[in-house]
Amino acid sequence: MIKIVAFGASSSTKSINKKLASYTAKQIKDATINLLDLNDFEMPIYSEDYERKSGIPKAAYKFKEHLKLADGIIISFAEHNGSYTAAFKNIFDWISRIEKIVWCNKPMFLLATSNGAKGAVLVLEIAYNRISRGNPNDIQKFSLPNFKTNFDSNSGIKNDVLNNEFLNKLYLFKNSIID
Repeated sequence: MIKIVAFGASSSTKSINKKLASYTAKQIKDATINLLDLNDFEMPIYSEDYERKSGIPKAAYKFKEHLKLADGIIISFAEHNGSYTAAFKNIFDWISRIEKIVWCNKPMFLLATSNGAKGAVLVLEIAYNRISRGNPNDIQKFSLPNFKTNFDSNSGIKNDVLNNEFLNKLYLFKNSIID
């Protein structure tokens, strides 16, 4: 059975990105899904001084362990001022101190959505460019614009063109796990 870790890279309790990450993971039949909430991994803001004085927080090790146990990782990025959320960036900073290979060389599917016409594509490009560095896998990415219009929690992606693009990327992601 395939093990998937999925999360919305946001601390919002009503995150549309968490909804998209969850929906995406559920589309992989016969998968065990571990849906993470970044709020469960709150840590001090990363600094070298804090790390020298107190070490790496236990929450960083716990988060990293979830990644290690997964066969594939799904992340859906919220865009704050054109970049990652502070919650995601802080976790990313801390787990990068544990091991050089941050995402454990796992197959990944990077997503982003917003209620705007661009679908948080800017943060998706930033995330892809950073996360794909050194990762031997072909990382899939998909942006869903106009979340309120194009997504329904029961039926998923309503726009046929976007849904076909999504399903093609999901197929490639799933096959990269199985290979």
